[in-house]
Amino acid sequence: MVLLLRKRHLLTVVAAVALCGAAAVSGSASPQRAVILDAGHGGADGGAVSDSGVAESGLNLAITLRLADVLTFCGYEVLLTRTGEAALCDDPAATLRQQKVSDTKKRVEIINRCADARLISIHQNSLPGHPGAQVFHNGQDGAEALALCIQNDLNMAVNTREKAAKRIDDSIYIMKHADCPAVLVECGFLSNPEETVLLQQPDYQLHMAAAIAAGFCQYCTNEG
Repeated sequence: MVLLLRKRHLLTVVAAVALCGAAAVSGSASPQRAVILDAGHGGADGGAVSDSGVAESGLNLAITLRLADVLTFCGYEVLLTRTGEAALCDDPAATLRQQKVSDTKKRVEIINRCADARLISIHQNSLPGHPGAQVFHNGQDGAEALALCIQNDLNMAVNTREKAAKRIDDSIYIMKHADCPAVLVECGFLSNPEETVLLQQPDYQLHMAAAIAAGFCQYCTNEG
């Protein structure tokens, strides 16, 4: 199992670099095409928590930072909504609800200040009996195509059973209010003990990041 994972990880990284290189040659990885990476939750808002006590927010940040490294290496302009564990709220002494409202509004401000961008928001899921990574998209033009590309690479790289990219409902504030094509990637299920162990491993985090990057590069290549 470990050997298989390492082989799949290596192939995914190679695919990501190859696709990004092709995009750079064709000009689609120009500085004008920016990608905004959003590590979900943070601060007092830890997001989903596994039975073993692993909080979503730290995993989101770890995968996001690795994804930023891969996409930057491949020539894309990368902007992160958060780079540390702290949330983006105005008043850390406010109630958790007030902090979350302030945090999400500030993220949307960052996202919508960036022209001609694409948003990738990184999260973890929690639902008993479910493993695997799944991509959701908003209603902006191009979002579904981006989601399909990333989902395809995640299905090949990490999912034992294929999942389908889906339109996200309007209850997710950041996805609803983002003016750009946006996808939310649920990288795994913290309700699944085996997947929780994998998601904490640096090699698997890079494996996940490389698969997402490969999908993003394929999307940019398709756009021309």
